[in-house]
Amino acid sequence: MSRVVSLLLGAALLCGHGAFCRRVVSGQKVCFADYQHPCYKLAYFQELSSRVSFQEARLACESEGGALLSLENAAEQKLIESMLQNLTKPGTGISDGDFWIGLWRSGEGQASGACPDLYRWSDGSGSQYRNWYADEPSCGSEKCVVMYHQPTANPGLGGPYLYQWNDDRCNMKHNYICKYEPEIKPTTPGEKTYFTNQPEDTHQNVVVTEAGIIPNLIYVVIPTIPLLLLILVAFGTCCFQMLHKSKGRTKTSPNQSTLWISKSTRKESGMEV
Repeated sequence: MSRVVSLLLGAALLCGHGAFCRRVVSGQKVCFADYQHPCYKLAYFQELSSRVSFQEARLACESEGGALLSLENAAEQKLIESMLQNLTKPGTGISDGDFWIGLWRSGEGQASGACPDLYRWSDGSGSQYRNWYADEPSCGSEKCVVMYHQPTANPGLGGPYLYQWNDDRCNMKHNYICKYEPEIKPTTPGEKTYFTNQPEDTHQNVVVTEAGIIPNLIYVVIPTIPLLLLILVAFGTCCFQMLHKSKGRTKTSPNQSTLWISKSTRKESGMEV
């Protein structure tokens, strides 16, 4: 029960107060500050030619240490819906395009009555939660499952099945959603993870980490090293030149200068005599 409540709270955090809805950015991992929820990534492709098959989506998630999305309950379904709503809010340029999730079935020729029971999660989850659209799954050659995402469909067509599930041919090209294990809680003193909450931030659902003062100073100091070296070289050059001129002026002592003048005067006196 506590997990369901925390998932619902996560959905509320994503869009709790109108203008302060946190933007979900395509292709970036979304994690939560309590280090208990799974992390997610919504991979949306504007170009249809860039979308991928079920197997390609599955491999893409696994290559990053995750898996195609499995859904444990209605609360997690609601959380994903909130993310999709924030991904596709007006002005983002993101529109229709279904998303692969990790539900699929293997085998051929099953009776249609038994077909819905043959679907399994690709990450091994035993969840029995389903959110099929009416008359789905249709089975036959359609073995892989997408979450409907047609927000621009006309009222009465897209509305009823938005975010519900449909089985499709596994070689069809769609977007996809990855799911990852919860992030490990940082152990570095002073390090914390949280959601940013400024409406102008363009990466507002990405985990932000503060690593303390010393690591931040490193990032400030390192880029200034070349400038500091240049200043030191210039200062050293100036000092060297000043020292060199000073030595040049002190090569002849005051006594030597007086003696030279004295000798010159005596010679001139003798010539007059």
